[in-house]
Amino acid sequence: MNTCLRAPQWAFDCGTPATKGVIRRQPDDFEVTEQLGYELSGMGEHLWLLVEKRNQNTGWVAEQLARYLGVQARHVGYAGLKDRHALTRQWFSAHLPGRDDPDLSGLHVDGIAILEQTRHHRKLRTGGLEGNRFRIVVRELNGDTAGTETRLQTIAVSGVPNYFGEQRFGRDGGNLDKALAMFRGDSRPRRSLQGIYLSAARSFLFNEVLSRRIEADTWLRPTAGDVMMLDGSHSVFKTKDESIDELMARLHAGDVHITGPLFGKGQSMVEDEVLELETTVFARHPEFIAGLEAAGLKPERRALRVIPGELQWQFEDDSLILNFTLPAGSYATAVLRELVLY
Repeated sequence: MNTCLRAPQWAFDCGTPATKGVIRRQPDDFEVTEQLGYELSGMGEHLWLLVEKRNQNTGWVAEQLARYLGVQARHVGYAGLKDRHALTRQWFSAHLPGRDDPDLSGLHVDGIAILEQTRHHRKLRTGGLEGNRFRIVVRELNGDTAGTETRLQTIAVSGVPNYFGEQRFGRDGGNLDKALAMFRGDSRPRRSLQGIYLSAARSFLFNEVLSRRIEADTWLRPTAGDVMMLDGSHSVFKTKDESIDELMARLHAGDVHITGPLFGKGQSMVEDEVLELETTVFARHPEFIAGLEAAGLKPERRALRVIPGELQWQFEDDSLILNFTLPAGSYATAVLRELVLY
């Protein structure tokens, strides 16, 4: 694969950060806690477990739970993959119809601990949470920390580009290589991996469009043909019925966000200048486009911006401590990349 595909340098909102730092020096430097956003019923066929894991990946933890509970792996659900090199608190569900709550005291697995357990009437599925809370320590800060403070003040109000994080693309962008091999017919991965590779290709195209719009200074400025998304939802609408002044006011208030494409087969919702821009970007990656169309995915939209919630920060010696929340599907690394080079 071309190096620019393997490790693209997508545009920064405020330019390349002038501060360097180290993340994930130790697992506790990167804490993630899931926020479900709804109450669990306490009844039902599904056992829900809040698991704290350290230096373990989500899929492996799900396999250990399935083995201990005596169920097939497909009967264990989770909302999404979490970083391995981190301390994460994540919900899992296991389908146990007709069974009493199991004794979990015998579950001894390195790097995981059960914090809570309860029942619910349905399985936990991908995306089935409101968001995530993060506590991140950036160590060995070196550079313009005053500039970092200014960036934080801007981010708290205006947000950051809602890039898909590097973990979506695998080590050294390997998921993109595998997507191309799958599209070319050089490999036939199992179904679960096909979904990962399709997502990587779609995410790459989204990031490419977002980067282009940042370079054109239109990622926070409505352009002819844009589609907007209401904050806190996936509801979208076209911009034709609202004036630019009204849209800009709603953007500044964080009420709406301009969207970018999650490519799929079918007519795009955008028109005019935005359609031209997105089509131009897609034309640079014909194999991704052909492969995604062949997979039959439907076109969707994703917000170009995400505003971290409850953003707090503290400088301590040569470290920066960050606390914030993000909605499901957004990446903490999208915030970090605007602050420090790591």
